[in-house]
Amino acid sequence: MEKKGMLVPVVLALAAAGIYWWLLTSKQNALNAQLERATVLVAKFDLPARTIMNSDLVEPREIPRMYLEQDAYEVRSQSDLKLVSNLVTAIRVPKGNQLTQSSLVSLSPEAGLSVKVPPGYRGCVLPLENDLLRLIKPGDRVDILVTFEAVMGDNRKERVTATILQNVLVLGVGSNLGQGLSVAQAKNKAKDESADQSFSDKMGLSLALNPNEAQYLALSVKQGDVAVVVRGLGDVELHPMEIASFKRLIK
Repeated sequence: MEKKGMLVPVVLALAAAGIYWWLLTSKQNALNAQLERATVLVAKFDLPARTIMNSDLVEPREIPRMYLEQDAYEVRSQSDLKLVSNLVTAIRVPKGNQLTQSSLVSLSPEAGLSVKVPPGYRGCVLPLENDLLRLIKPGDRVDILVTFEAVMGDNRKERVTATILQNVLVLGVGSNLGQGLSVAQAKNKAKDESADQSFSDKMGLSLALNPNEAQYLALSVKQGDVAVVVRGLGDVELHPMEIASFKRLIK
């Protein structure tokens, strides 16, 4: 009976020691996890808001995992440096700060067209039929034609077509500004555009024009019928173009 009475305290002591050991081990594991090193993407320079990202603007940096931001871009391989390519900073990111998913947005209307406009140019939106827009992609080069009623030398009016702009850079087509999309994002984007098209037969073609070209395009839209022709990849040459008319065609 006396041995049985002594056994109970021993069992309790062992249980308490086991619980203490488990708590101590858990705390030690949690501390080790916090001290574990992680590699994250940080800003290589001060990045103003609405900066289009690429791998040259970021660099990997090793930090204790306890300082890792919740939605930071963690680097596990060299290819992870491209995770932020074609994203846009939604806020200013100081040099050395971690790049987070909440600080970047996709290259889309949410980021704005101005992030794609080259220096010295203007972003112009030209409404076009949806069927044509499906065949044009951001980065393509196009020529702009306008058909209008001209007064000829004998005061006779004749409908003619002139190429007014050549080798124009396409910045965007509808909501597509050239952003990289996953399969799921592409499907959702296609659904959204289908819904938009059900309300309108036209969508916008975003073009990069210098200020003079922008004026002539605006005038042409008001005075005549504007058409777009797509150039082949790599074709950037400018060609002298005569005005086309049925009179010249028949001759």
